[in-house]
Amino acid sequence: MTGRRPITIYHSPDADDAFMFYGMLQGATRNDKFEFTHDLSDIESLNHRALTGELEVTAVSVHAFAHLKNRYAILRAGASMGGTNYGPMLVALKPFDLQDGKVRTLAIPGELTSAALAFRMYLKEHGIQAELVNINFDKVQQAIRDGIVEAGIIIHEGQLTHQREGFVSILDLGTWWWEDTKLPLPLGINIARKDIGEEAMRAAGKALRDSIEYSLNHRKEAIEYALTYGRGISYEEADRFIDMYVNERTLDIGDDGIESITLFLKRAAVHGLVPAHAELQFI
Repeated sequence: MTGRRPITIYHSPDADDAFMFYGMLQGATRNDKFEFTHDLSDIESLNHRALTGELEVTAVSVHAFAHLKNRYAILRAGASMGGTNYGPMLVALKPFDLQDGKVRTLAIPGELTSAALAFRMYLKEHGIQAELVNINFDKVQQAIRDGIVEAGIIIHEGQLTHQREGFVSILDLGTWWWEDTKLPLPLGINIARKDIGEEAMRAAGKALRDSIEYSLNHRKEAIEYALTYGRGISYEEADRFIDMYVNERTLDIGDDGIESITLFLKRAAVHGLVPAHAELQFI
């Protein structure tokens, strides 16, 4: 027995998340009062488990956070944000004009993903009618090939590999959000349940930051570890993907990150896509 309170931080088995938690595996998050461990589950499962209040500290989609009422606070460390020219994207086997008036069957990669919410918002704001089909994120491209859907939203490493797999980009949601708001598109965040207390929440946030900082400072080893979770990507692609989603903003979300999350959820609520949310708490 260590006498320290155990806290498990849950995250997804994706290359960027694995990279972030490499530092924890190397002992970079030691704390006198809390013993931090991590556990893996796909993000949609974590979203649903957070909805029940089961998890103390976990990664979730920003979209899912809109349904968590005021039970959780957002940690400033560990966020994944789109950039000026990248984010989840709509891909197809052949190019088409999304605004040509045709009603298409399109895939979303999980109902509670931020990519799905951003896409629903885009469709509403551009008056586009579509039939949306919820398909597991790693089955979207196969569903397009099989003709189940005409196009679909891809997340994770597919953003880098879709072209060599024969797909074309129809819409990049990160680019759309940046051009519209001059803010990064909020995708994933880490949250802590408020009833564990402020000291534990702050310690969890520091553990996340310490782990990410260690990984960034030991990049080669952390990427090699992350590749064990990468889905068919090379070291160079993993390096690029991690650069997109694990960077200075991941260490601290920053004022623009806070502004973007707040705006994203407010705009979605205006469209009736999520419940209106009280003021957000960031730790």
